[in-house]
Amino acid sequence: MTKLSRRAGGLGESVTLRIDARAKAIAGAGERVIPFGAGEPDFDTPAHIKEAARRALDGRIGTYTPVPGTPALREAAARSFEQAGIPSRAADVIVSCGAKHSLFNALSVLLDDNDEAILPAPYWVSYPSMCEASGARAAVVDTRADGCILTPQALERAISPRTRVLILVSPGNPTGVTHTREQLAALGDVLRRHPQITVVSDEIYRHLAYDGIEAVPFAAACPALAGRTVTVHGLSKSYAMTGWRIGYATGPSDVIAAMIRYQSHTTSNPAAIAQAAALAALTGPMEPVHRMREAFDRRRKLMVARLRAIPGMQLATPTGAFYCFPEISALLGGSTALEFTERLLERERVACVPGEAFGAPENMRLSYACSENDIEEGCARLARFIASR
Repeated sequence: MTKLSRRAGGLGESVTLRIDARAKAIAGAGERVIPFGAGEPDFDTPAHIKEAARRALDGRIGTYTPVPGTPALREAAARSFEQAGIPSRAADVIVSCGAKHSLFNALSVLLDDNDEAILPAPYWVSYPSMCEASGARAAVVDTRADGCILTPQALERAISPRTRVLILVSPGNPTGVTHTREQLAALGDVLRRHPQITVVSDEIYRHLAYDGIEAVPFAAACPALAGRTVTVHGLSKSYAMTGWRIGYATGPSDVIAAMIRYQSHTTSNPAAIAQAAALAALTGPMEPVHRMREAFDRRRKLMVARLRAIPGMQLATPTGAFYCFPEISALLGGSTALEFTERLLERERVACVPGEAFGAPENMRLSYACSENDIEEGCARLARFIASR
């Protein structure tokens, strides 16, 4: 057997993508699967974005672009950051192959062997692996006792001489929790005393907040720390463009320059046709985004109501993204959340993601980025599965 590197050997596969692949295999065999697993909108990419890609095909689109993206797209991304209250210049923007790629680039240039990145849990599945791939350690902070909000007290306790990065995501995946401006500012008060720490703020769900709550970017809530913050955004979730693979980031000039150098040796530029579509997304009308957010809000309310009607299901109302993250400890009966979700998929053809993948082994994640009919039927199947155990 070929000897793999230590870093490669320590990386596991994405549980969400594994479950999504199993669900799609079952569906491919002709069975109806309820897709509560992967966080992928069921909407089509807005028409004006697809049309921009078609028009680009009539031009000379097949050549390399600059590594960090076309000048027009970097300028549009910088404007979108500025409109959100985040200081940015086109020169300090990098466009990558999805927000995941932007995050990986950022952590790769910020972390060294034996460094630490503070990671509030529940966390998105890929954050720990990204830290490991950089040779660093994820210093996990369990936030469930505080409503999945990172408090300044918990942050202060987690900081060590090796801490170099704090990873934040708001609205959150998997919890749907959104930090307020005041909560972010309180974290900023702590970080001002620790100048060695850079914040990597994942704001892929910023356009998906509900109940009148504003998803405030960290750099906007803590302007004094904007020079120590890498803000990551992308088009996958809000614009229904998961497969187009466009993400972008802004931050300190030296960090962005390092990310550009790093990307130049890995992927070079993102796909030129996807960049043309992304430019149309960032410069075009926001109405399609607003319509999708309104649909997600209706689905959120429906899923919350249906899940709360199931005995033993404990659920706080999510205020952002498109996930519910109920606690199911009362339903496990000695099994794990992984075993629970595997049986649910095999017996009732409902795809969910177990909480172990997010550092919360007593929970599971359900995505409501699917139709209301799917939510009704999926929750009915889930209730039947629980009742029959």
